[in-house]
Amino acid sequence: MASCVVSYLDTSGIRHTVELQASSLYEAAALALRTFRQHNCEPGIMGKLEVEIRSSVTHTVTVQRLQDWLSGGAKSPKEGVMKERLRELLQN
Repeated sequence: MASCVVSYLDTSGIRHTVELQASSLYEAAALALRTFRQHNCEPGIMGKLEVEIRSSVTHTVTVQRLQDWLSGGAKSPKEGVMKERLRELLQN
């Protein structure tokens, strides 16, 4: 698990940010998307989520890319379990 900061810039130019713990880029994106939804500030489908791992590495993934990855096949049983858990997380 790593400490992460996930943010995005909305169409009004407001940056929304959440801090969380995650074990992968996609888990951080999914947890952030769930949190943004809970606070009624979800980014649009083409919104870019910036994921900053507190080790000072920053990644950007679109919501579309996250959804495409979650919809795709798994390369291993471990990845399959992770994808299923993240899909369930986003359904709540």
